[in-house]
Amino acid sequence: MQLRLFSADDVRRALPMAEAIAAVKAGYVQLSAGRAQAPLRTHLSVGADDSTLVMPFFAPDEGGALGLKLVSVFNSNPPRDLPLIHALVLVLDATTGAPLALIEGSSLTAIRTGAASGAATDALARPEARVVALFGSGVQARRQLEAVCTVRPIERVMLYSLSGAEQFAAEMAGAGPIPADIVLAPSPRAALAEADIVCTATTSRTPVFDGRDLRPGTHVNGIGSFTPEMQEIDAATVRRARVVVDSRAAALAEAGDLIIPLRAGEIDLDHISTELGEVLAGTKPGRTSAEQVTFFKSVGVAVQDAMAAGLVVRHGAALGLGRVVSL
Repeated sequence: MQLRLFSADDVRRALPMAEAIAAVKAGYVQLSAGRAQAPLRTHLSVGADDSTLVMPFFAPDEGGALGLKLVSVFNSNPPRDLPLIHALVLVLDATTGAPLALIEGSSLTAIRTGAASGAATDALARPEARVVALFGSGVQARRQLEAVCTVRPIERVMLYSLSGAEQFAAEMAGAGPIPADIVLAPSPRAALAEADIVCTATTSRTPVFDGRDLRPGTHVNGIGSFTPEMQEIDAATVRRARVVVDSRAAALAEAGDLIIPLRAGEIDLDHISTELGEVLAGTKPGRTSAEQVTFFKSVGVAVQDAMAAGLVVRHGAALGLGRVVSL
């Protein structure tokens, strides 16, 4: 049996953001139509603040893949100068079930998560959006910004982060589609003052901004929180926004941003009635007015990994990337 191994560098070369966004869009449509399988992930608690997640997937249409992702999120790592996230993706042959590829998963996770916000921004943000407010400065924040700038001609970025903001701005200004104008905001309110699009990519368990400060017509991507106890986006934002989720089942099980106000009676289940795949397929509306606030809440679903992994395997083979080993 032979298995092709793809490194982080291989993944970045095989998974350009524009193509990742298109693939993730196709995956969301499959998921909402019931053609793709992405069961709720299994959480393994490892210590007080660390966890390992197991995420199987099967996306049969449009270049998807069969397999699973194993991802560890260890909040105890950054103080030790170790990555927050480690991950591996195993791809299987959908005809025989035989292992085909093993992919470095942290880079794939960052790109596919960014691509999800790129897909949502393309579907929900106003066409004239030009200013982004970005909360966070880690690996996920970088890919969030790249994705948003891929689908909208962004002219300025307002960055608010508790650490690493200067380094982020120095490294990301002018990179690819990202504008050179990255401003370090002194406060969350200042970051939101002119924002058309807001992206949050933090590990915060409490809201990172006051939703009353959002301008009418703003689009928000919330990708940092992924457990019922984490609330990166406040109830004020959720109440005033048209909410679109990656998966209703996953959001109701894992999205503290929605579960917390739902349990408090500040919203009802009808507020969480639309999936991004339904908007992309045209079966449900997205933005309904220029003044409407829209909020895409993603906890991450394995169909994103299926579509991204399928691209890595196909593009990687065509480019001669990866290393083949015999098992």
